[in-house]
Amino acid sequence: MDIFKKCLEFTRADEIKASGLYPYFKAIEANEGPEVQIEGRKIVMAGSNNYLGLTAHPKVKEAAIKAIEKYGTGCSGSRYLTGTLDLHNELEARLAKFFKSESVLLFTTGYLTAQGIIPTLVQRGDYVIADKDDHACIVVANLMAKGAAAEMVRYKHNDMDDLERVIAKLPADAGKLIVSDGVFSTGGEIVELPRLNEIAKKYGARILIDDAHAVGVIGKGGRGTASEFNLESEIDMTMGTFSKTFASLGGFVASTERVINYLKHNSPALIFGASPTPASVASALAALDILEAEPERVEKVVKNATSAREKLKEAGFNVIDGRTAVVPVIIGDDALAFNMWKLLFDYGVFTNLFISPGVPQGRQMMRTSYMATHEERHIDFIVEAFVKAGKELHII
Repeated sequence: MDIFKKCLEFTRADEIKASGLYPYFKAIEANEGPEVQIEGRKIVMAGSNNYLGLTAHPKVKEAAIKAIEKYGTGCSGSRYLTGTLDLHNELEARLAKFFKSESVLLFTTGYLTAQGIIPTLVQRGDYVIADKDDHACIVVANLMAKGAAAEMVRYKHNDMDDLERVIAKLPADAGKLIVSDGVFSTGGEIVELPRLNEIAKKYGARILIDDAHAVGVIGKGGRGTASEFNLESEIDMTMGTFSKTFASLGGFVASTERVINYLKHNSPALIFGASPTPASVASALAALDILEAEPERVEKVVKNATSAREKLKEAGFNVIDGRTAVVPVIIGDDALAFNMWKLLFDYGVFTNLFISPGVPQGRQMMRTSYMATHEERHIDFIVEAFVKAGKELHII
């Protein structure tokens, strides 16, 4: 059997391209935040995770330029060896203070952060217990732990009764780690953290929350899920990314000094992974400065998402309710979703198309997300495009 056989037989993407409905890998030619240029046209962006609108902020760009001038373009090594700059140490200390944590450790990407934590901590005879809707980076990290003889179990999405049912069956003396998104990346729901925390304490489990879509959006001053529920002293580990609120590239985990110390000296993803670049770290530091100085940006992104959510619901769309920056509109069919995406793009709006098997059948969606820099005219434009496309396709 030729290992390339699956590649030669994969034609789904080619078929969608031939139909003119292919929505992926669209090159952005200019980016001003709420408005971008794609294929020479001005498009209103309703799919970016640039929640505070900082990727084009002058202070963030200036910080990246100055870092390159001082340190060069890369670190040419891992954090463990030649890849640690004073910038890395500064950002770790600043983030620890921001999250009211003892210590923080940076990773090269948010995706790699999960792989740096979970397989390092969850080993032979231990259990990782995960929400079925956790992000793909967590799923892969869990499978890595399973491959090293750990056990992986899952519970129904954000269903704390099912979590307790699952965890109650596990050996009382086994090591256990419950892993959940703080804000779920697909539906935008917030984890039922108070109940999850109670169950973890009852059954002797530790907690890892992925706050990639929570930081800058929920919690006091945008400090994420634990802060949202006043549980900062209760949650064992919080991980996140710099590719959203922090307008950069990289990842981090916040925890106790002893846990971070162990990860620093035992995590293959850290020891053998290239260090985050100077520009990336400096950009994240500048974004953190702005987040702390301008907490009103957090209020604005939630206000914008709430406005869009309510207007889309009023128009008759099936919208997953919530109070985060992610506003998913359920379409419920692959073909209909492709056509909806194309009409929205033709009308000047970019959204993210989620189809099966990425989401369950019947849950195919346009995932929209909002920025603090969106203006009401942008939101009205997005909703108007949805209404025109929805009526044309008889969705509303």
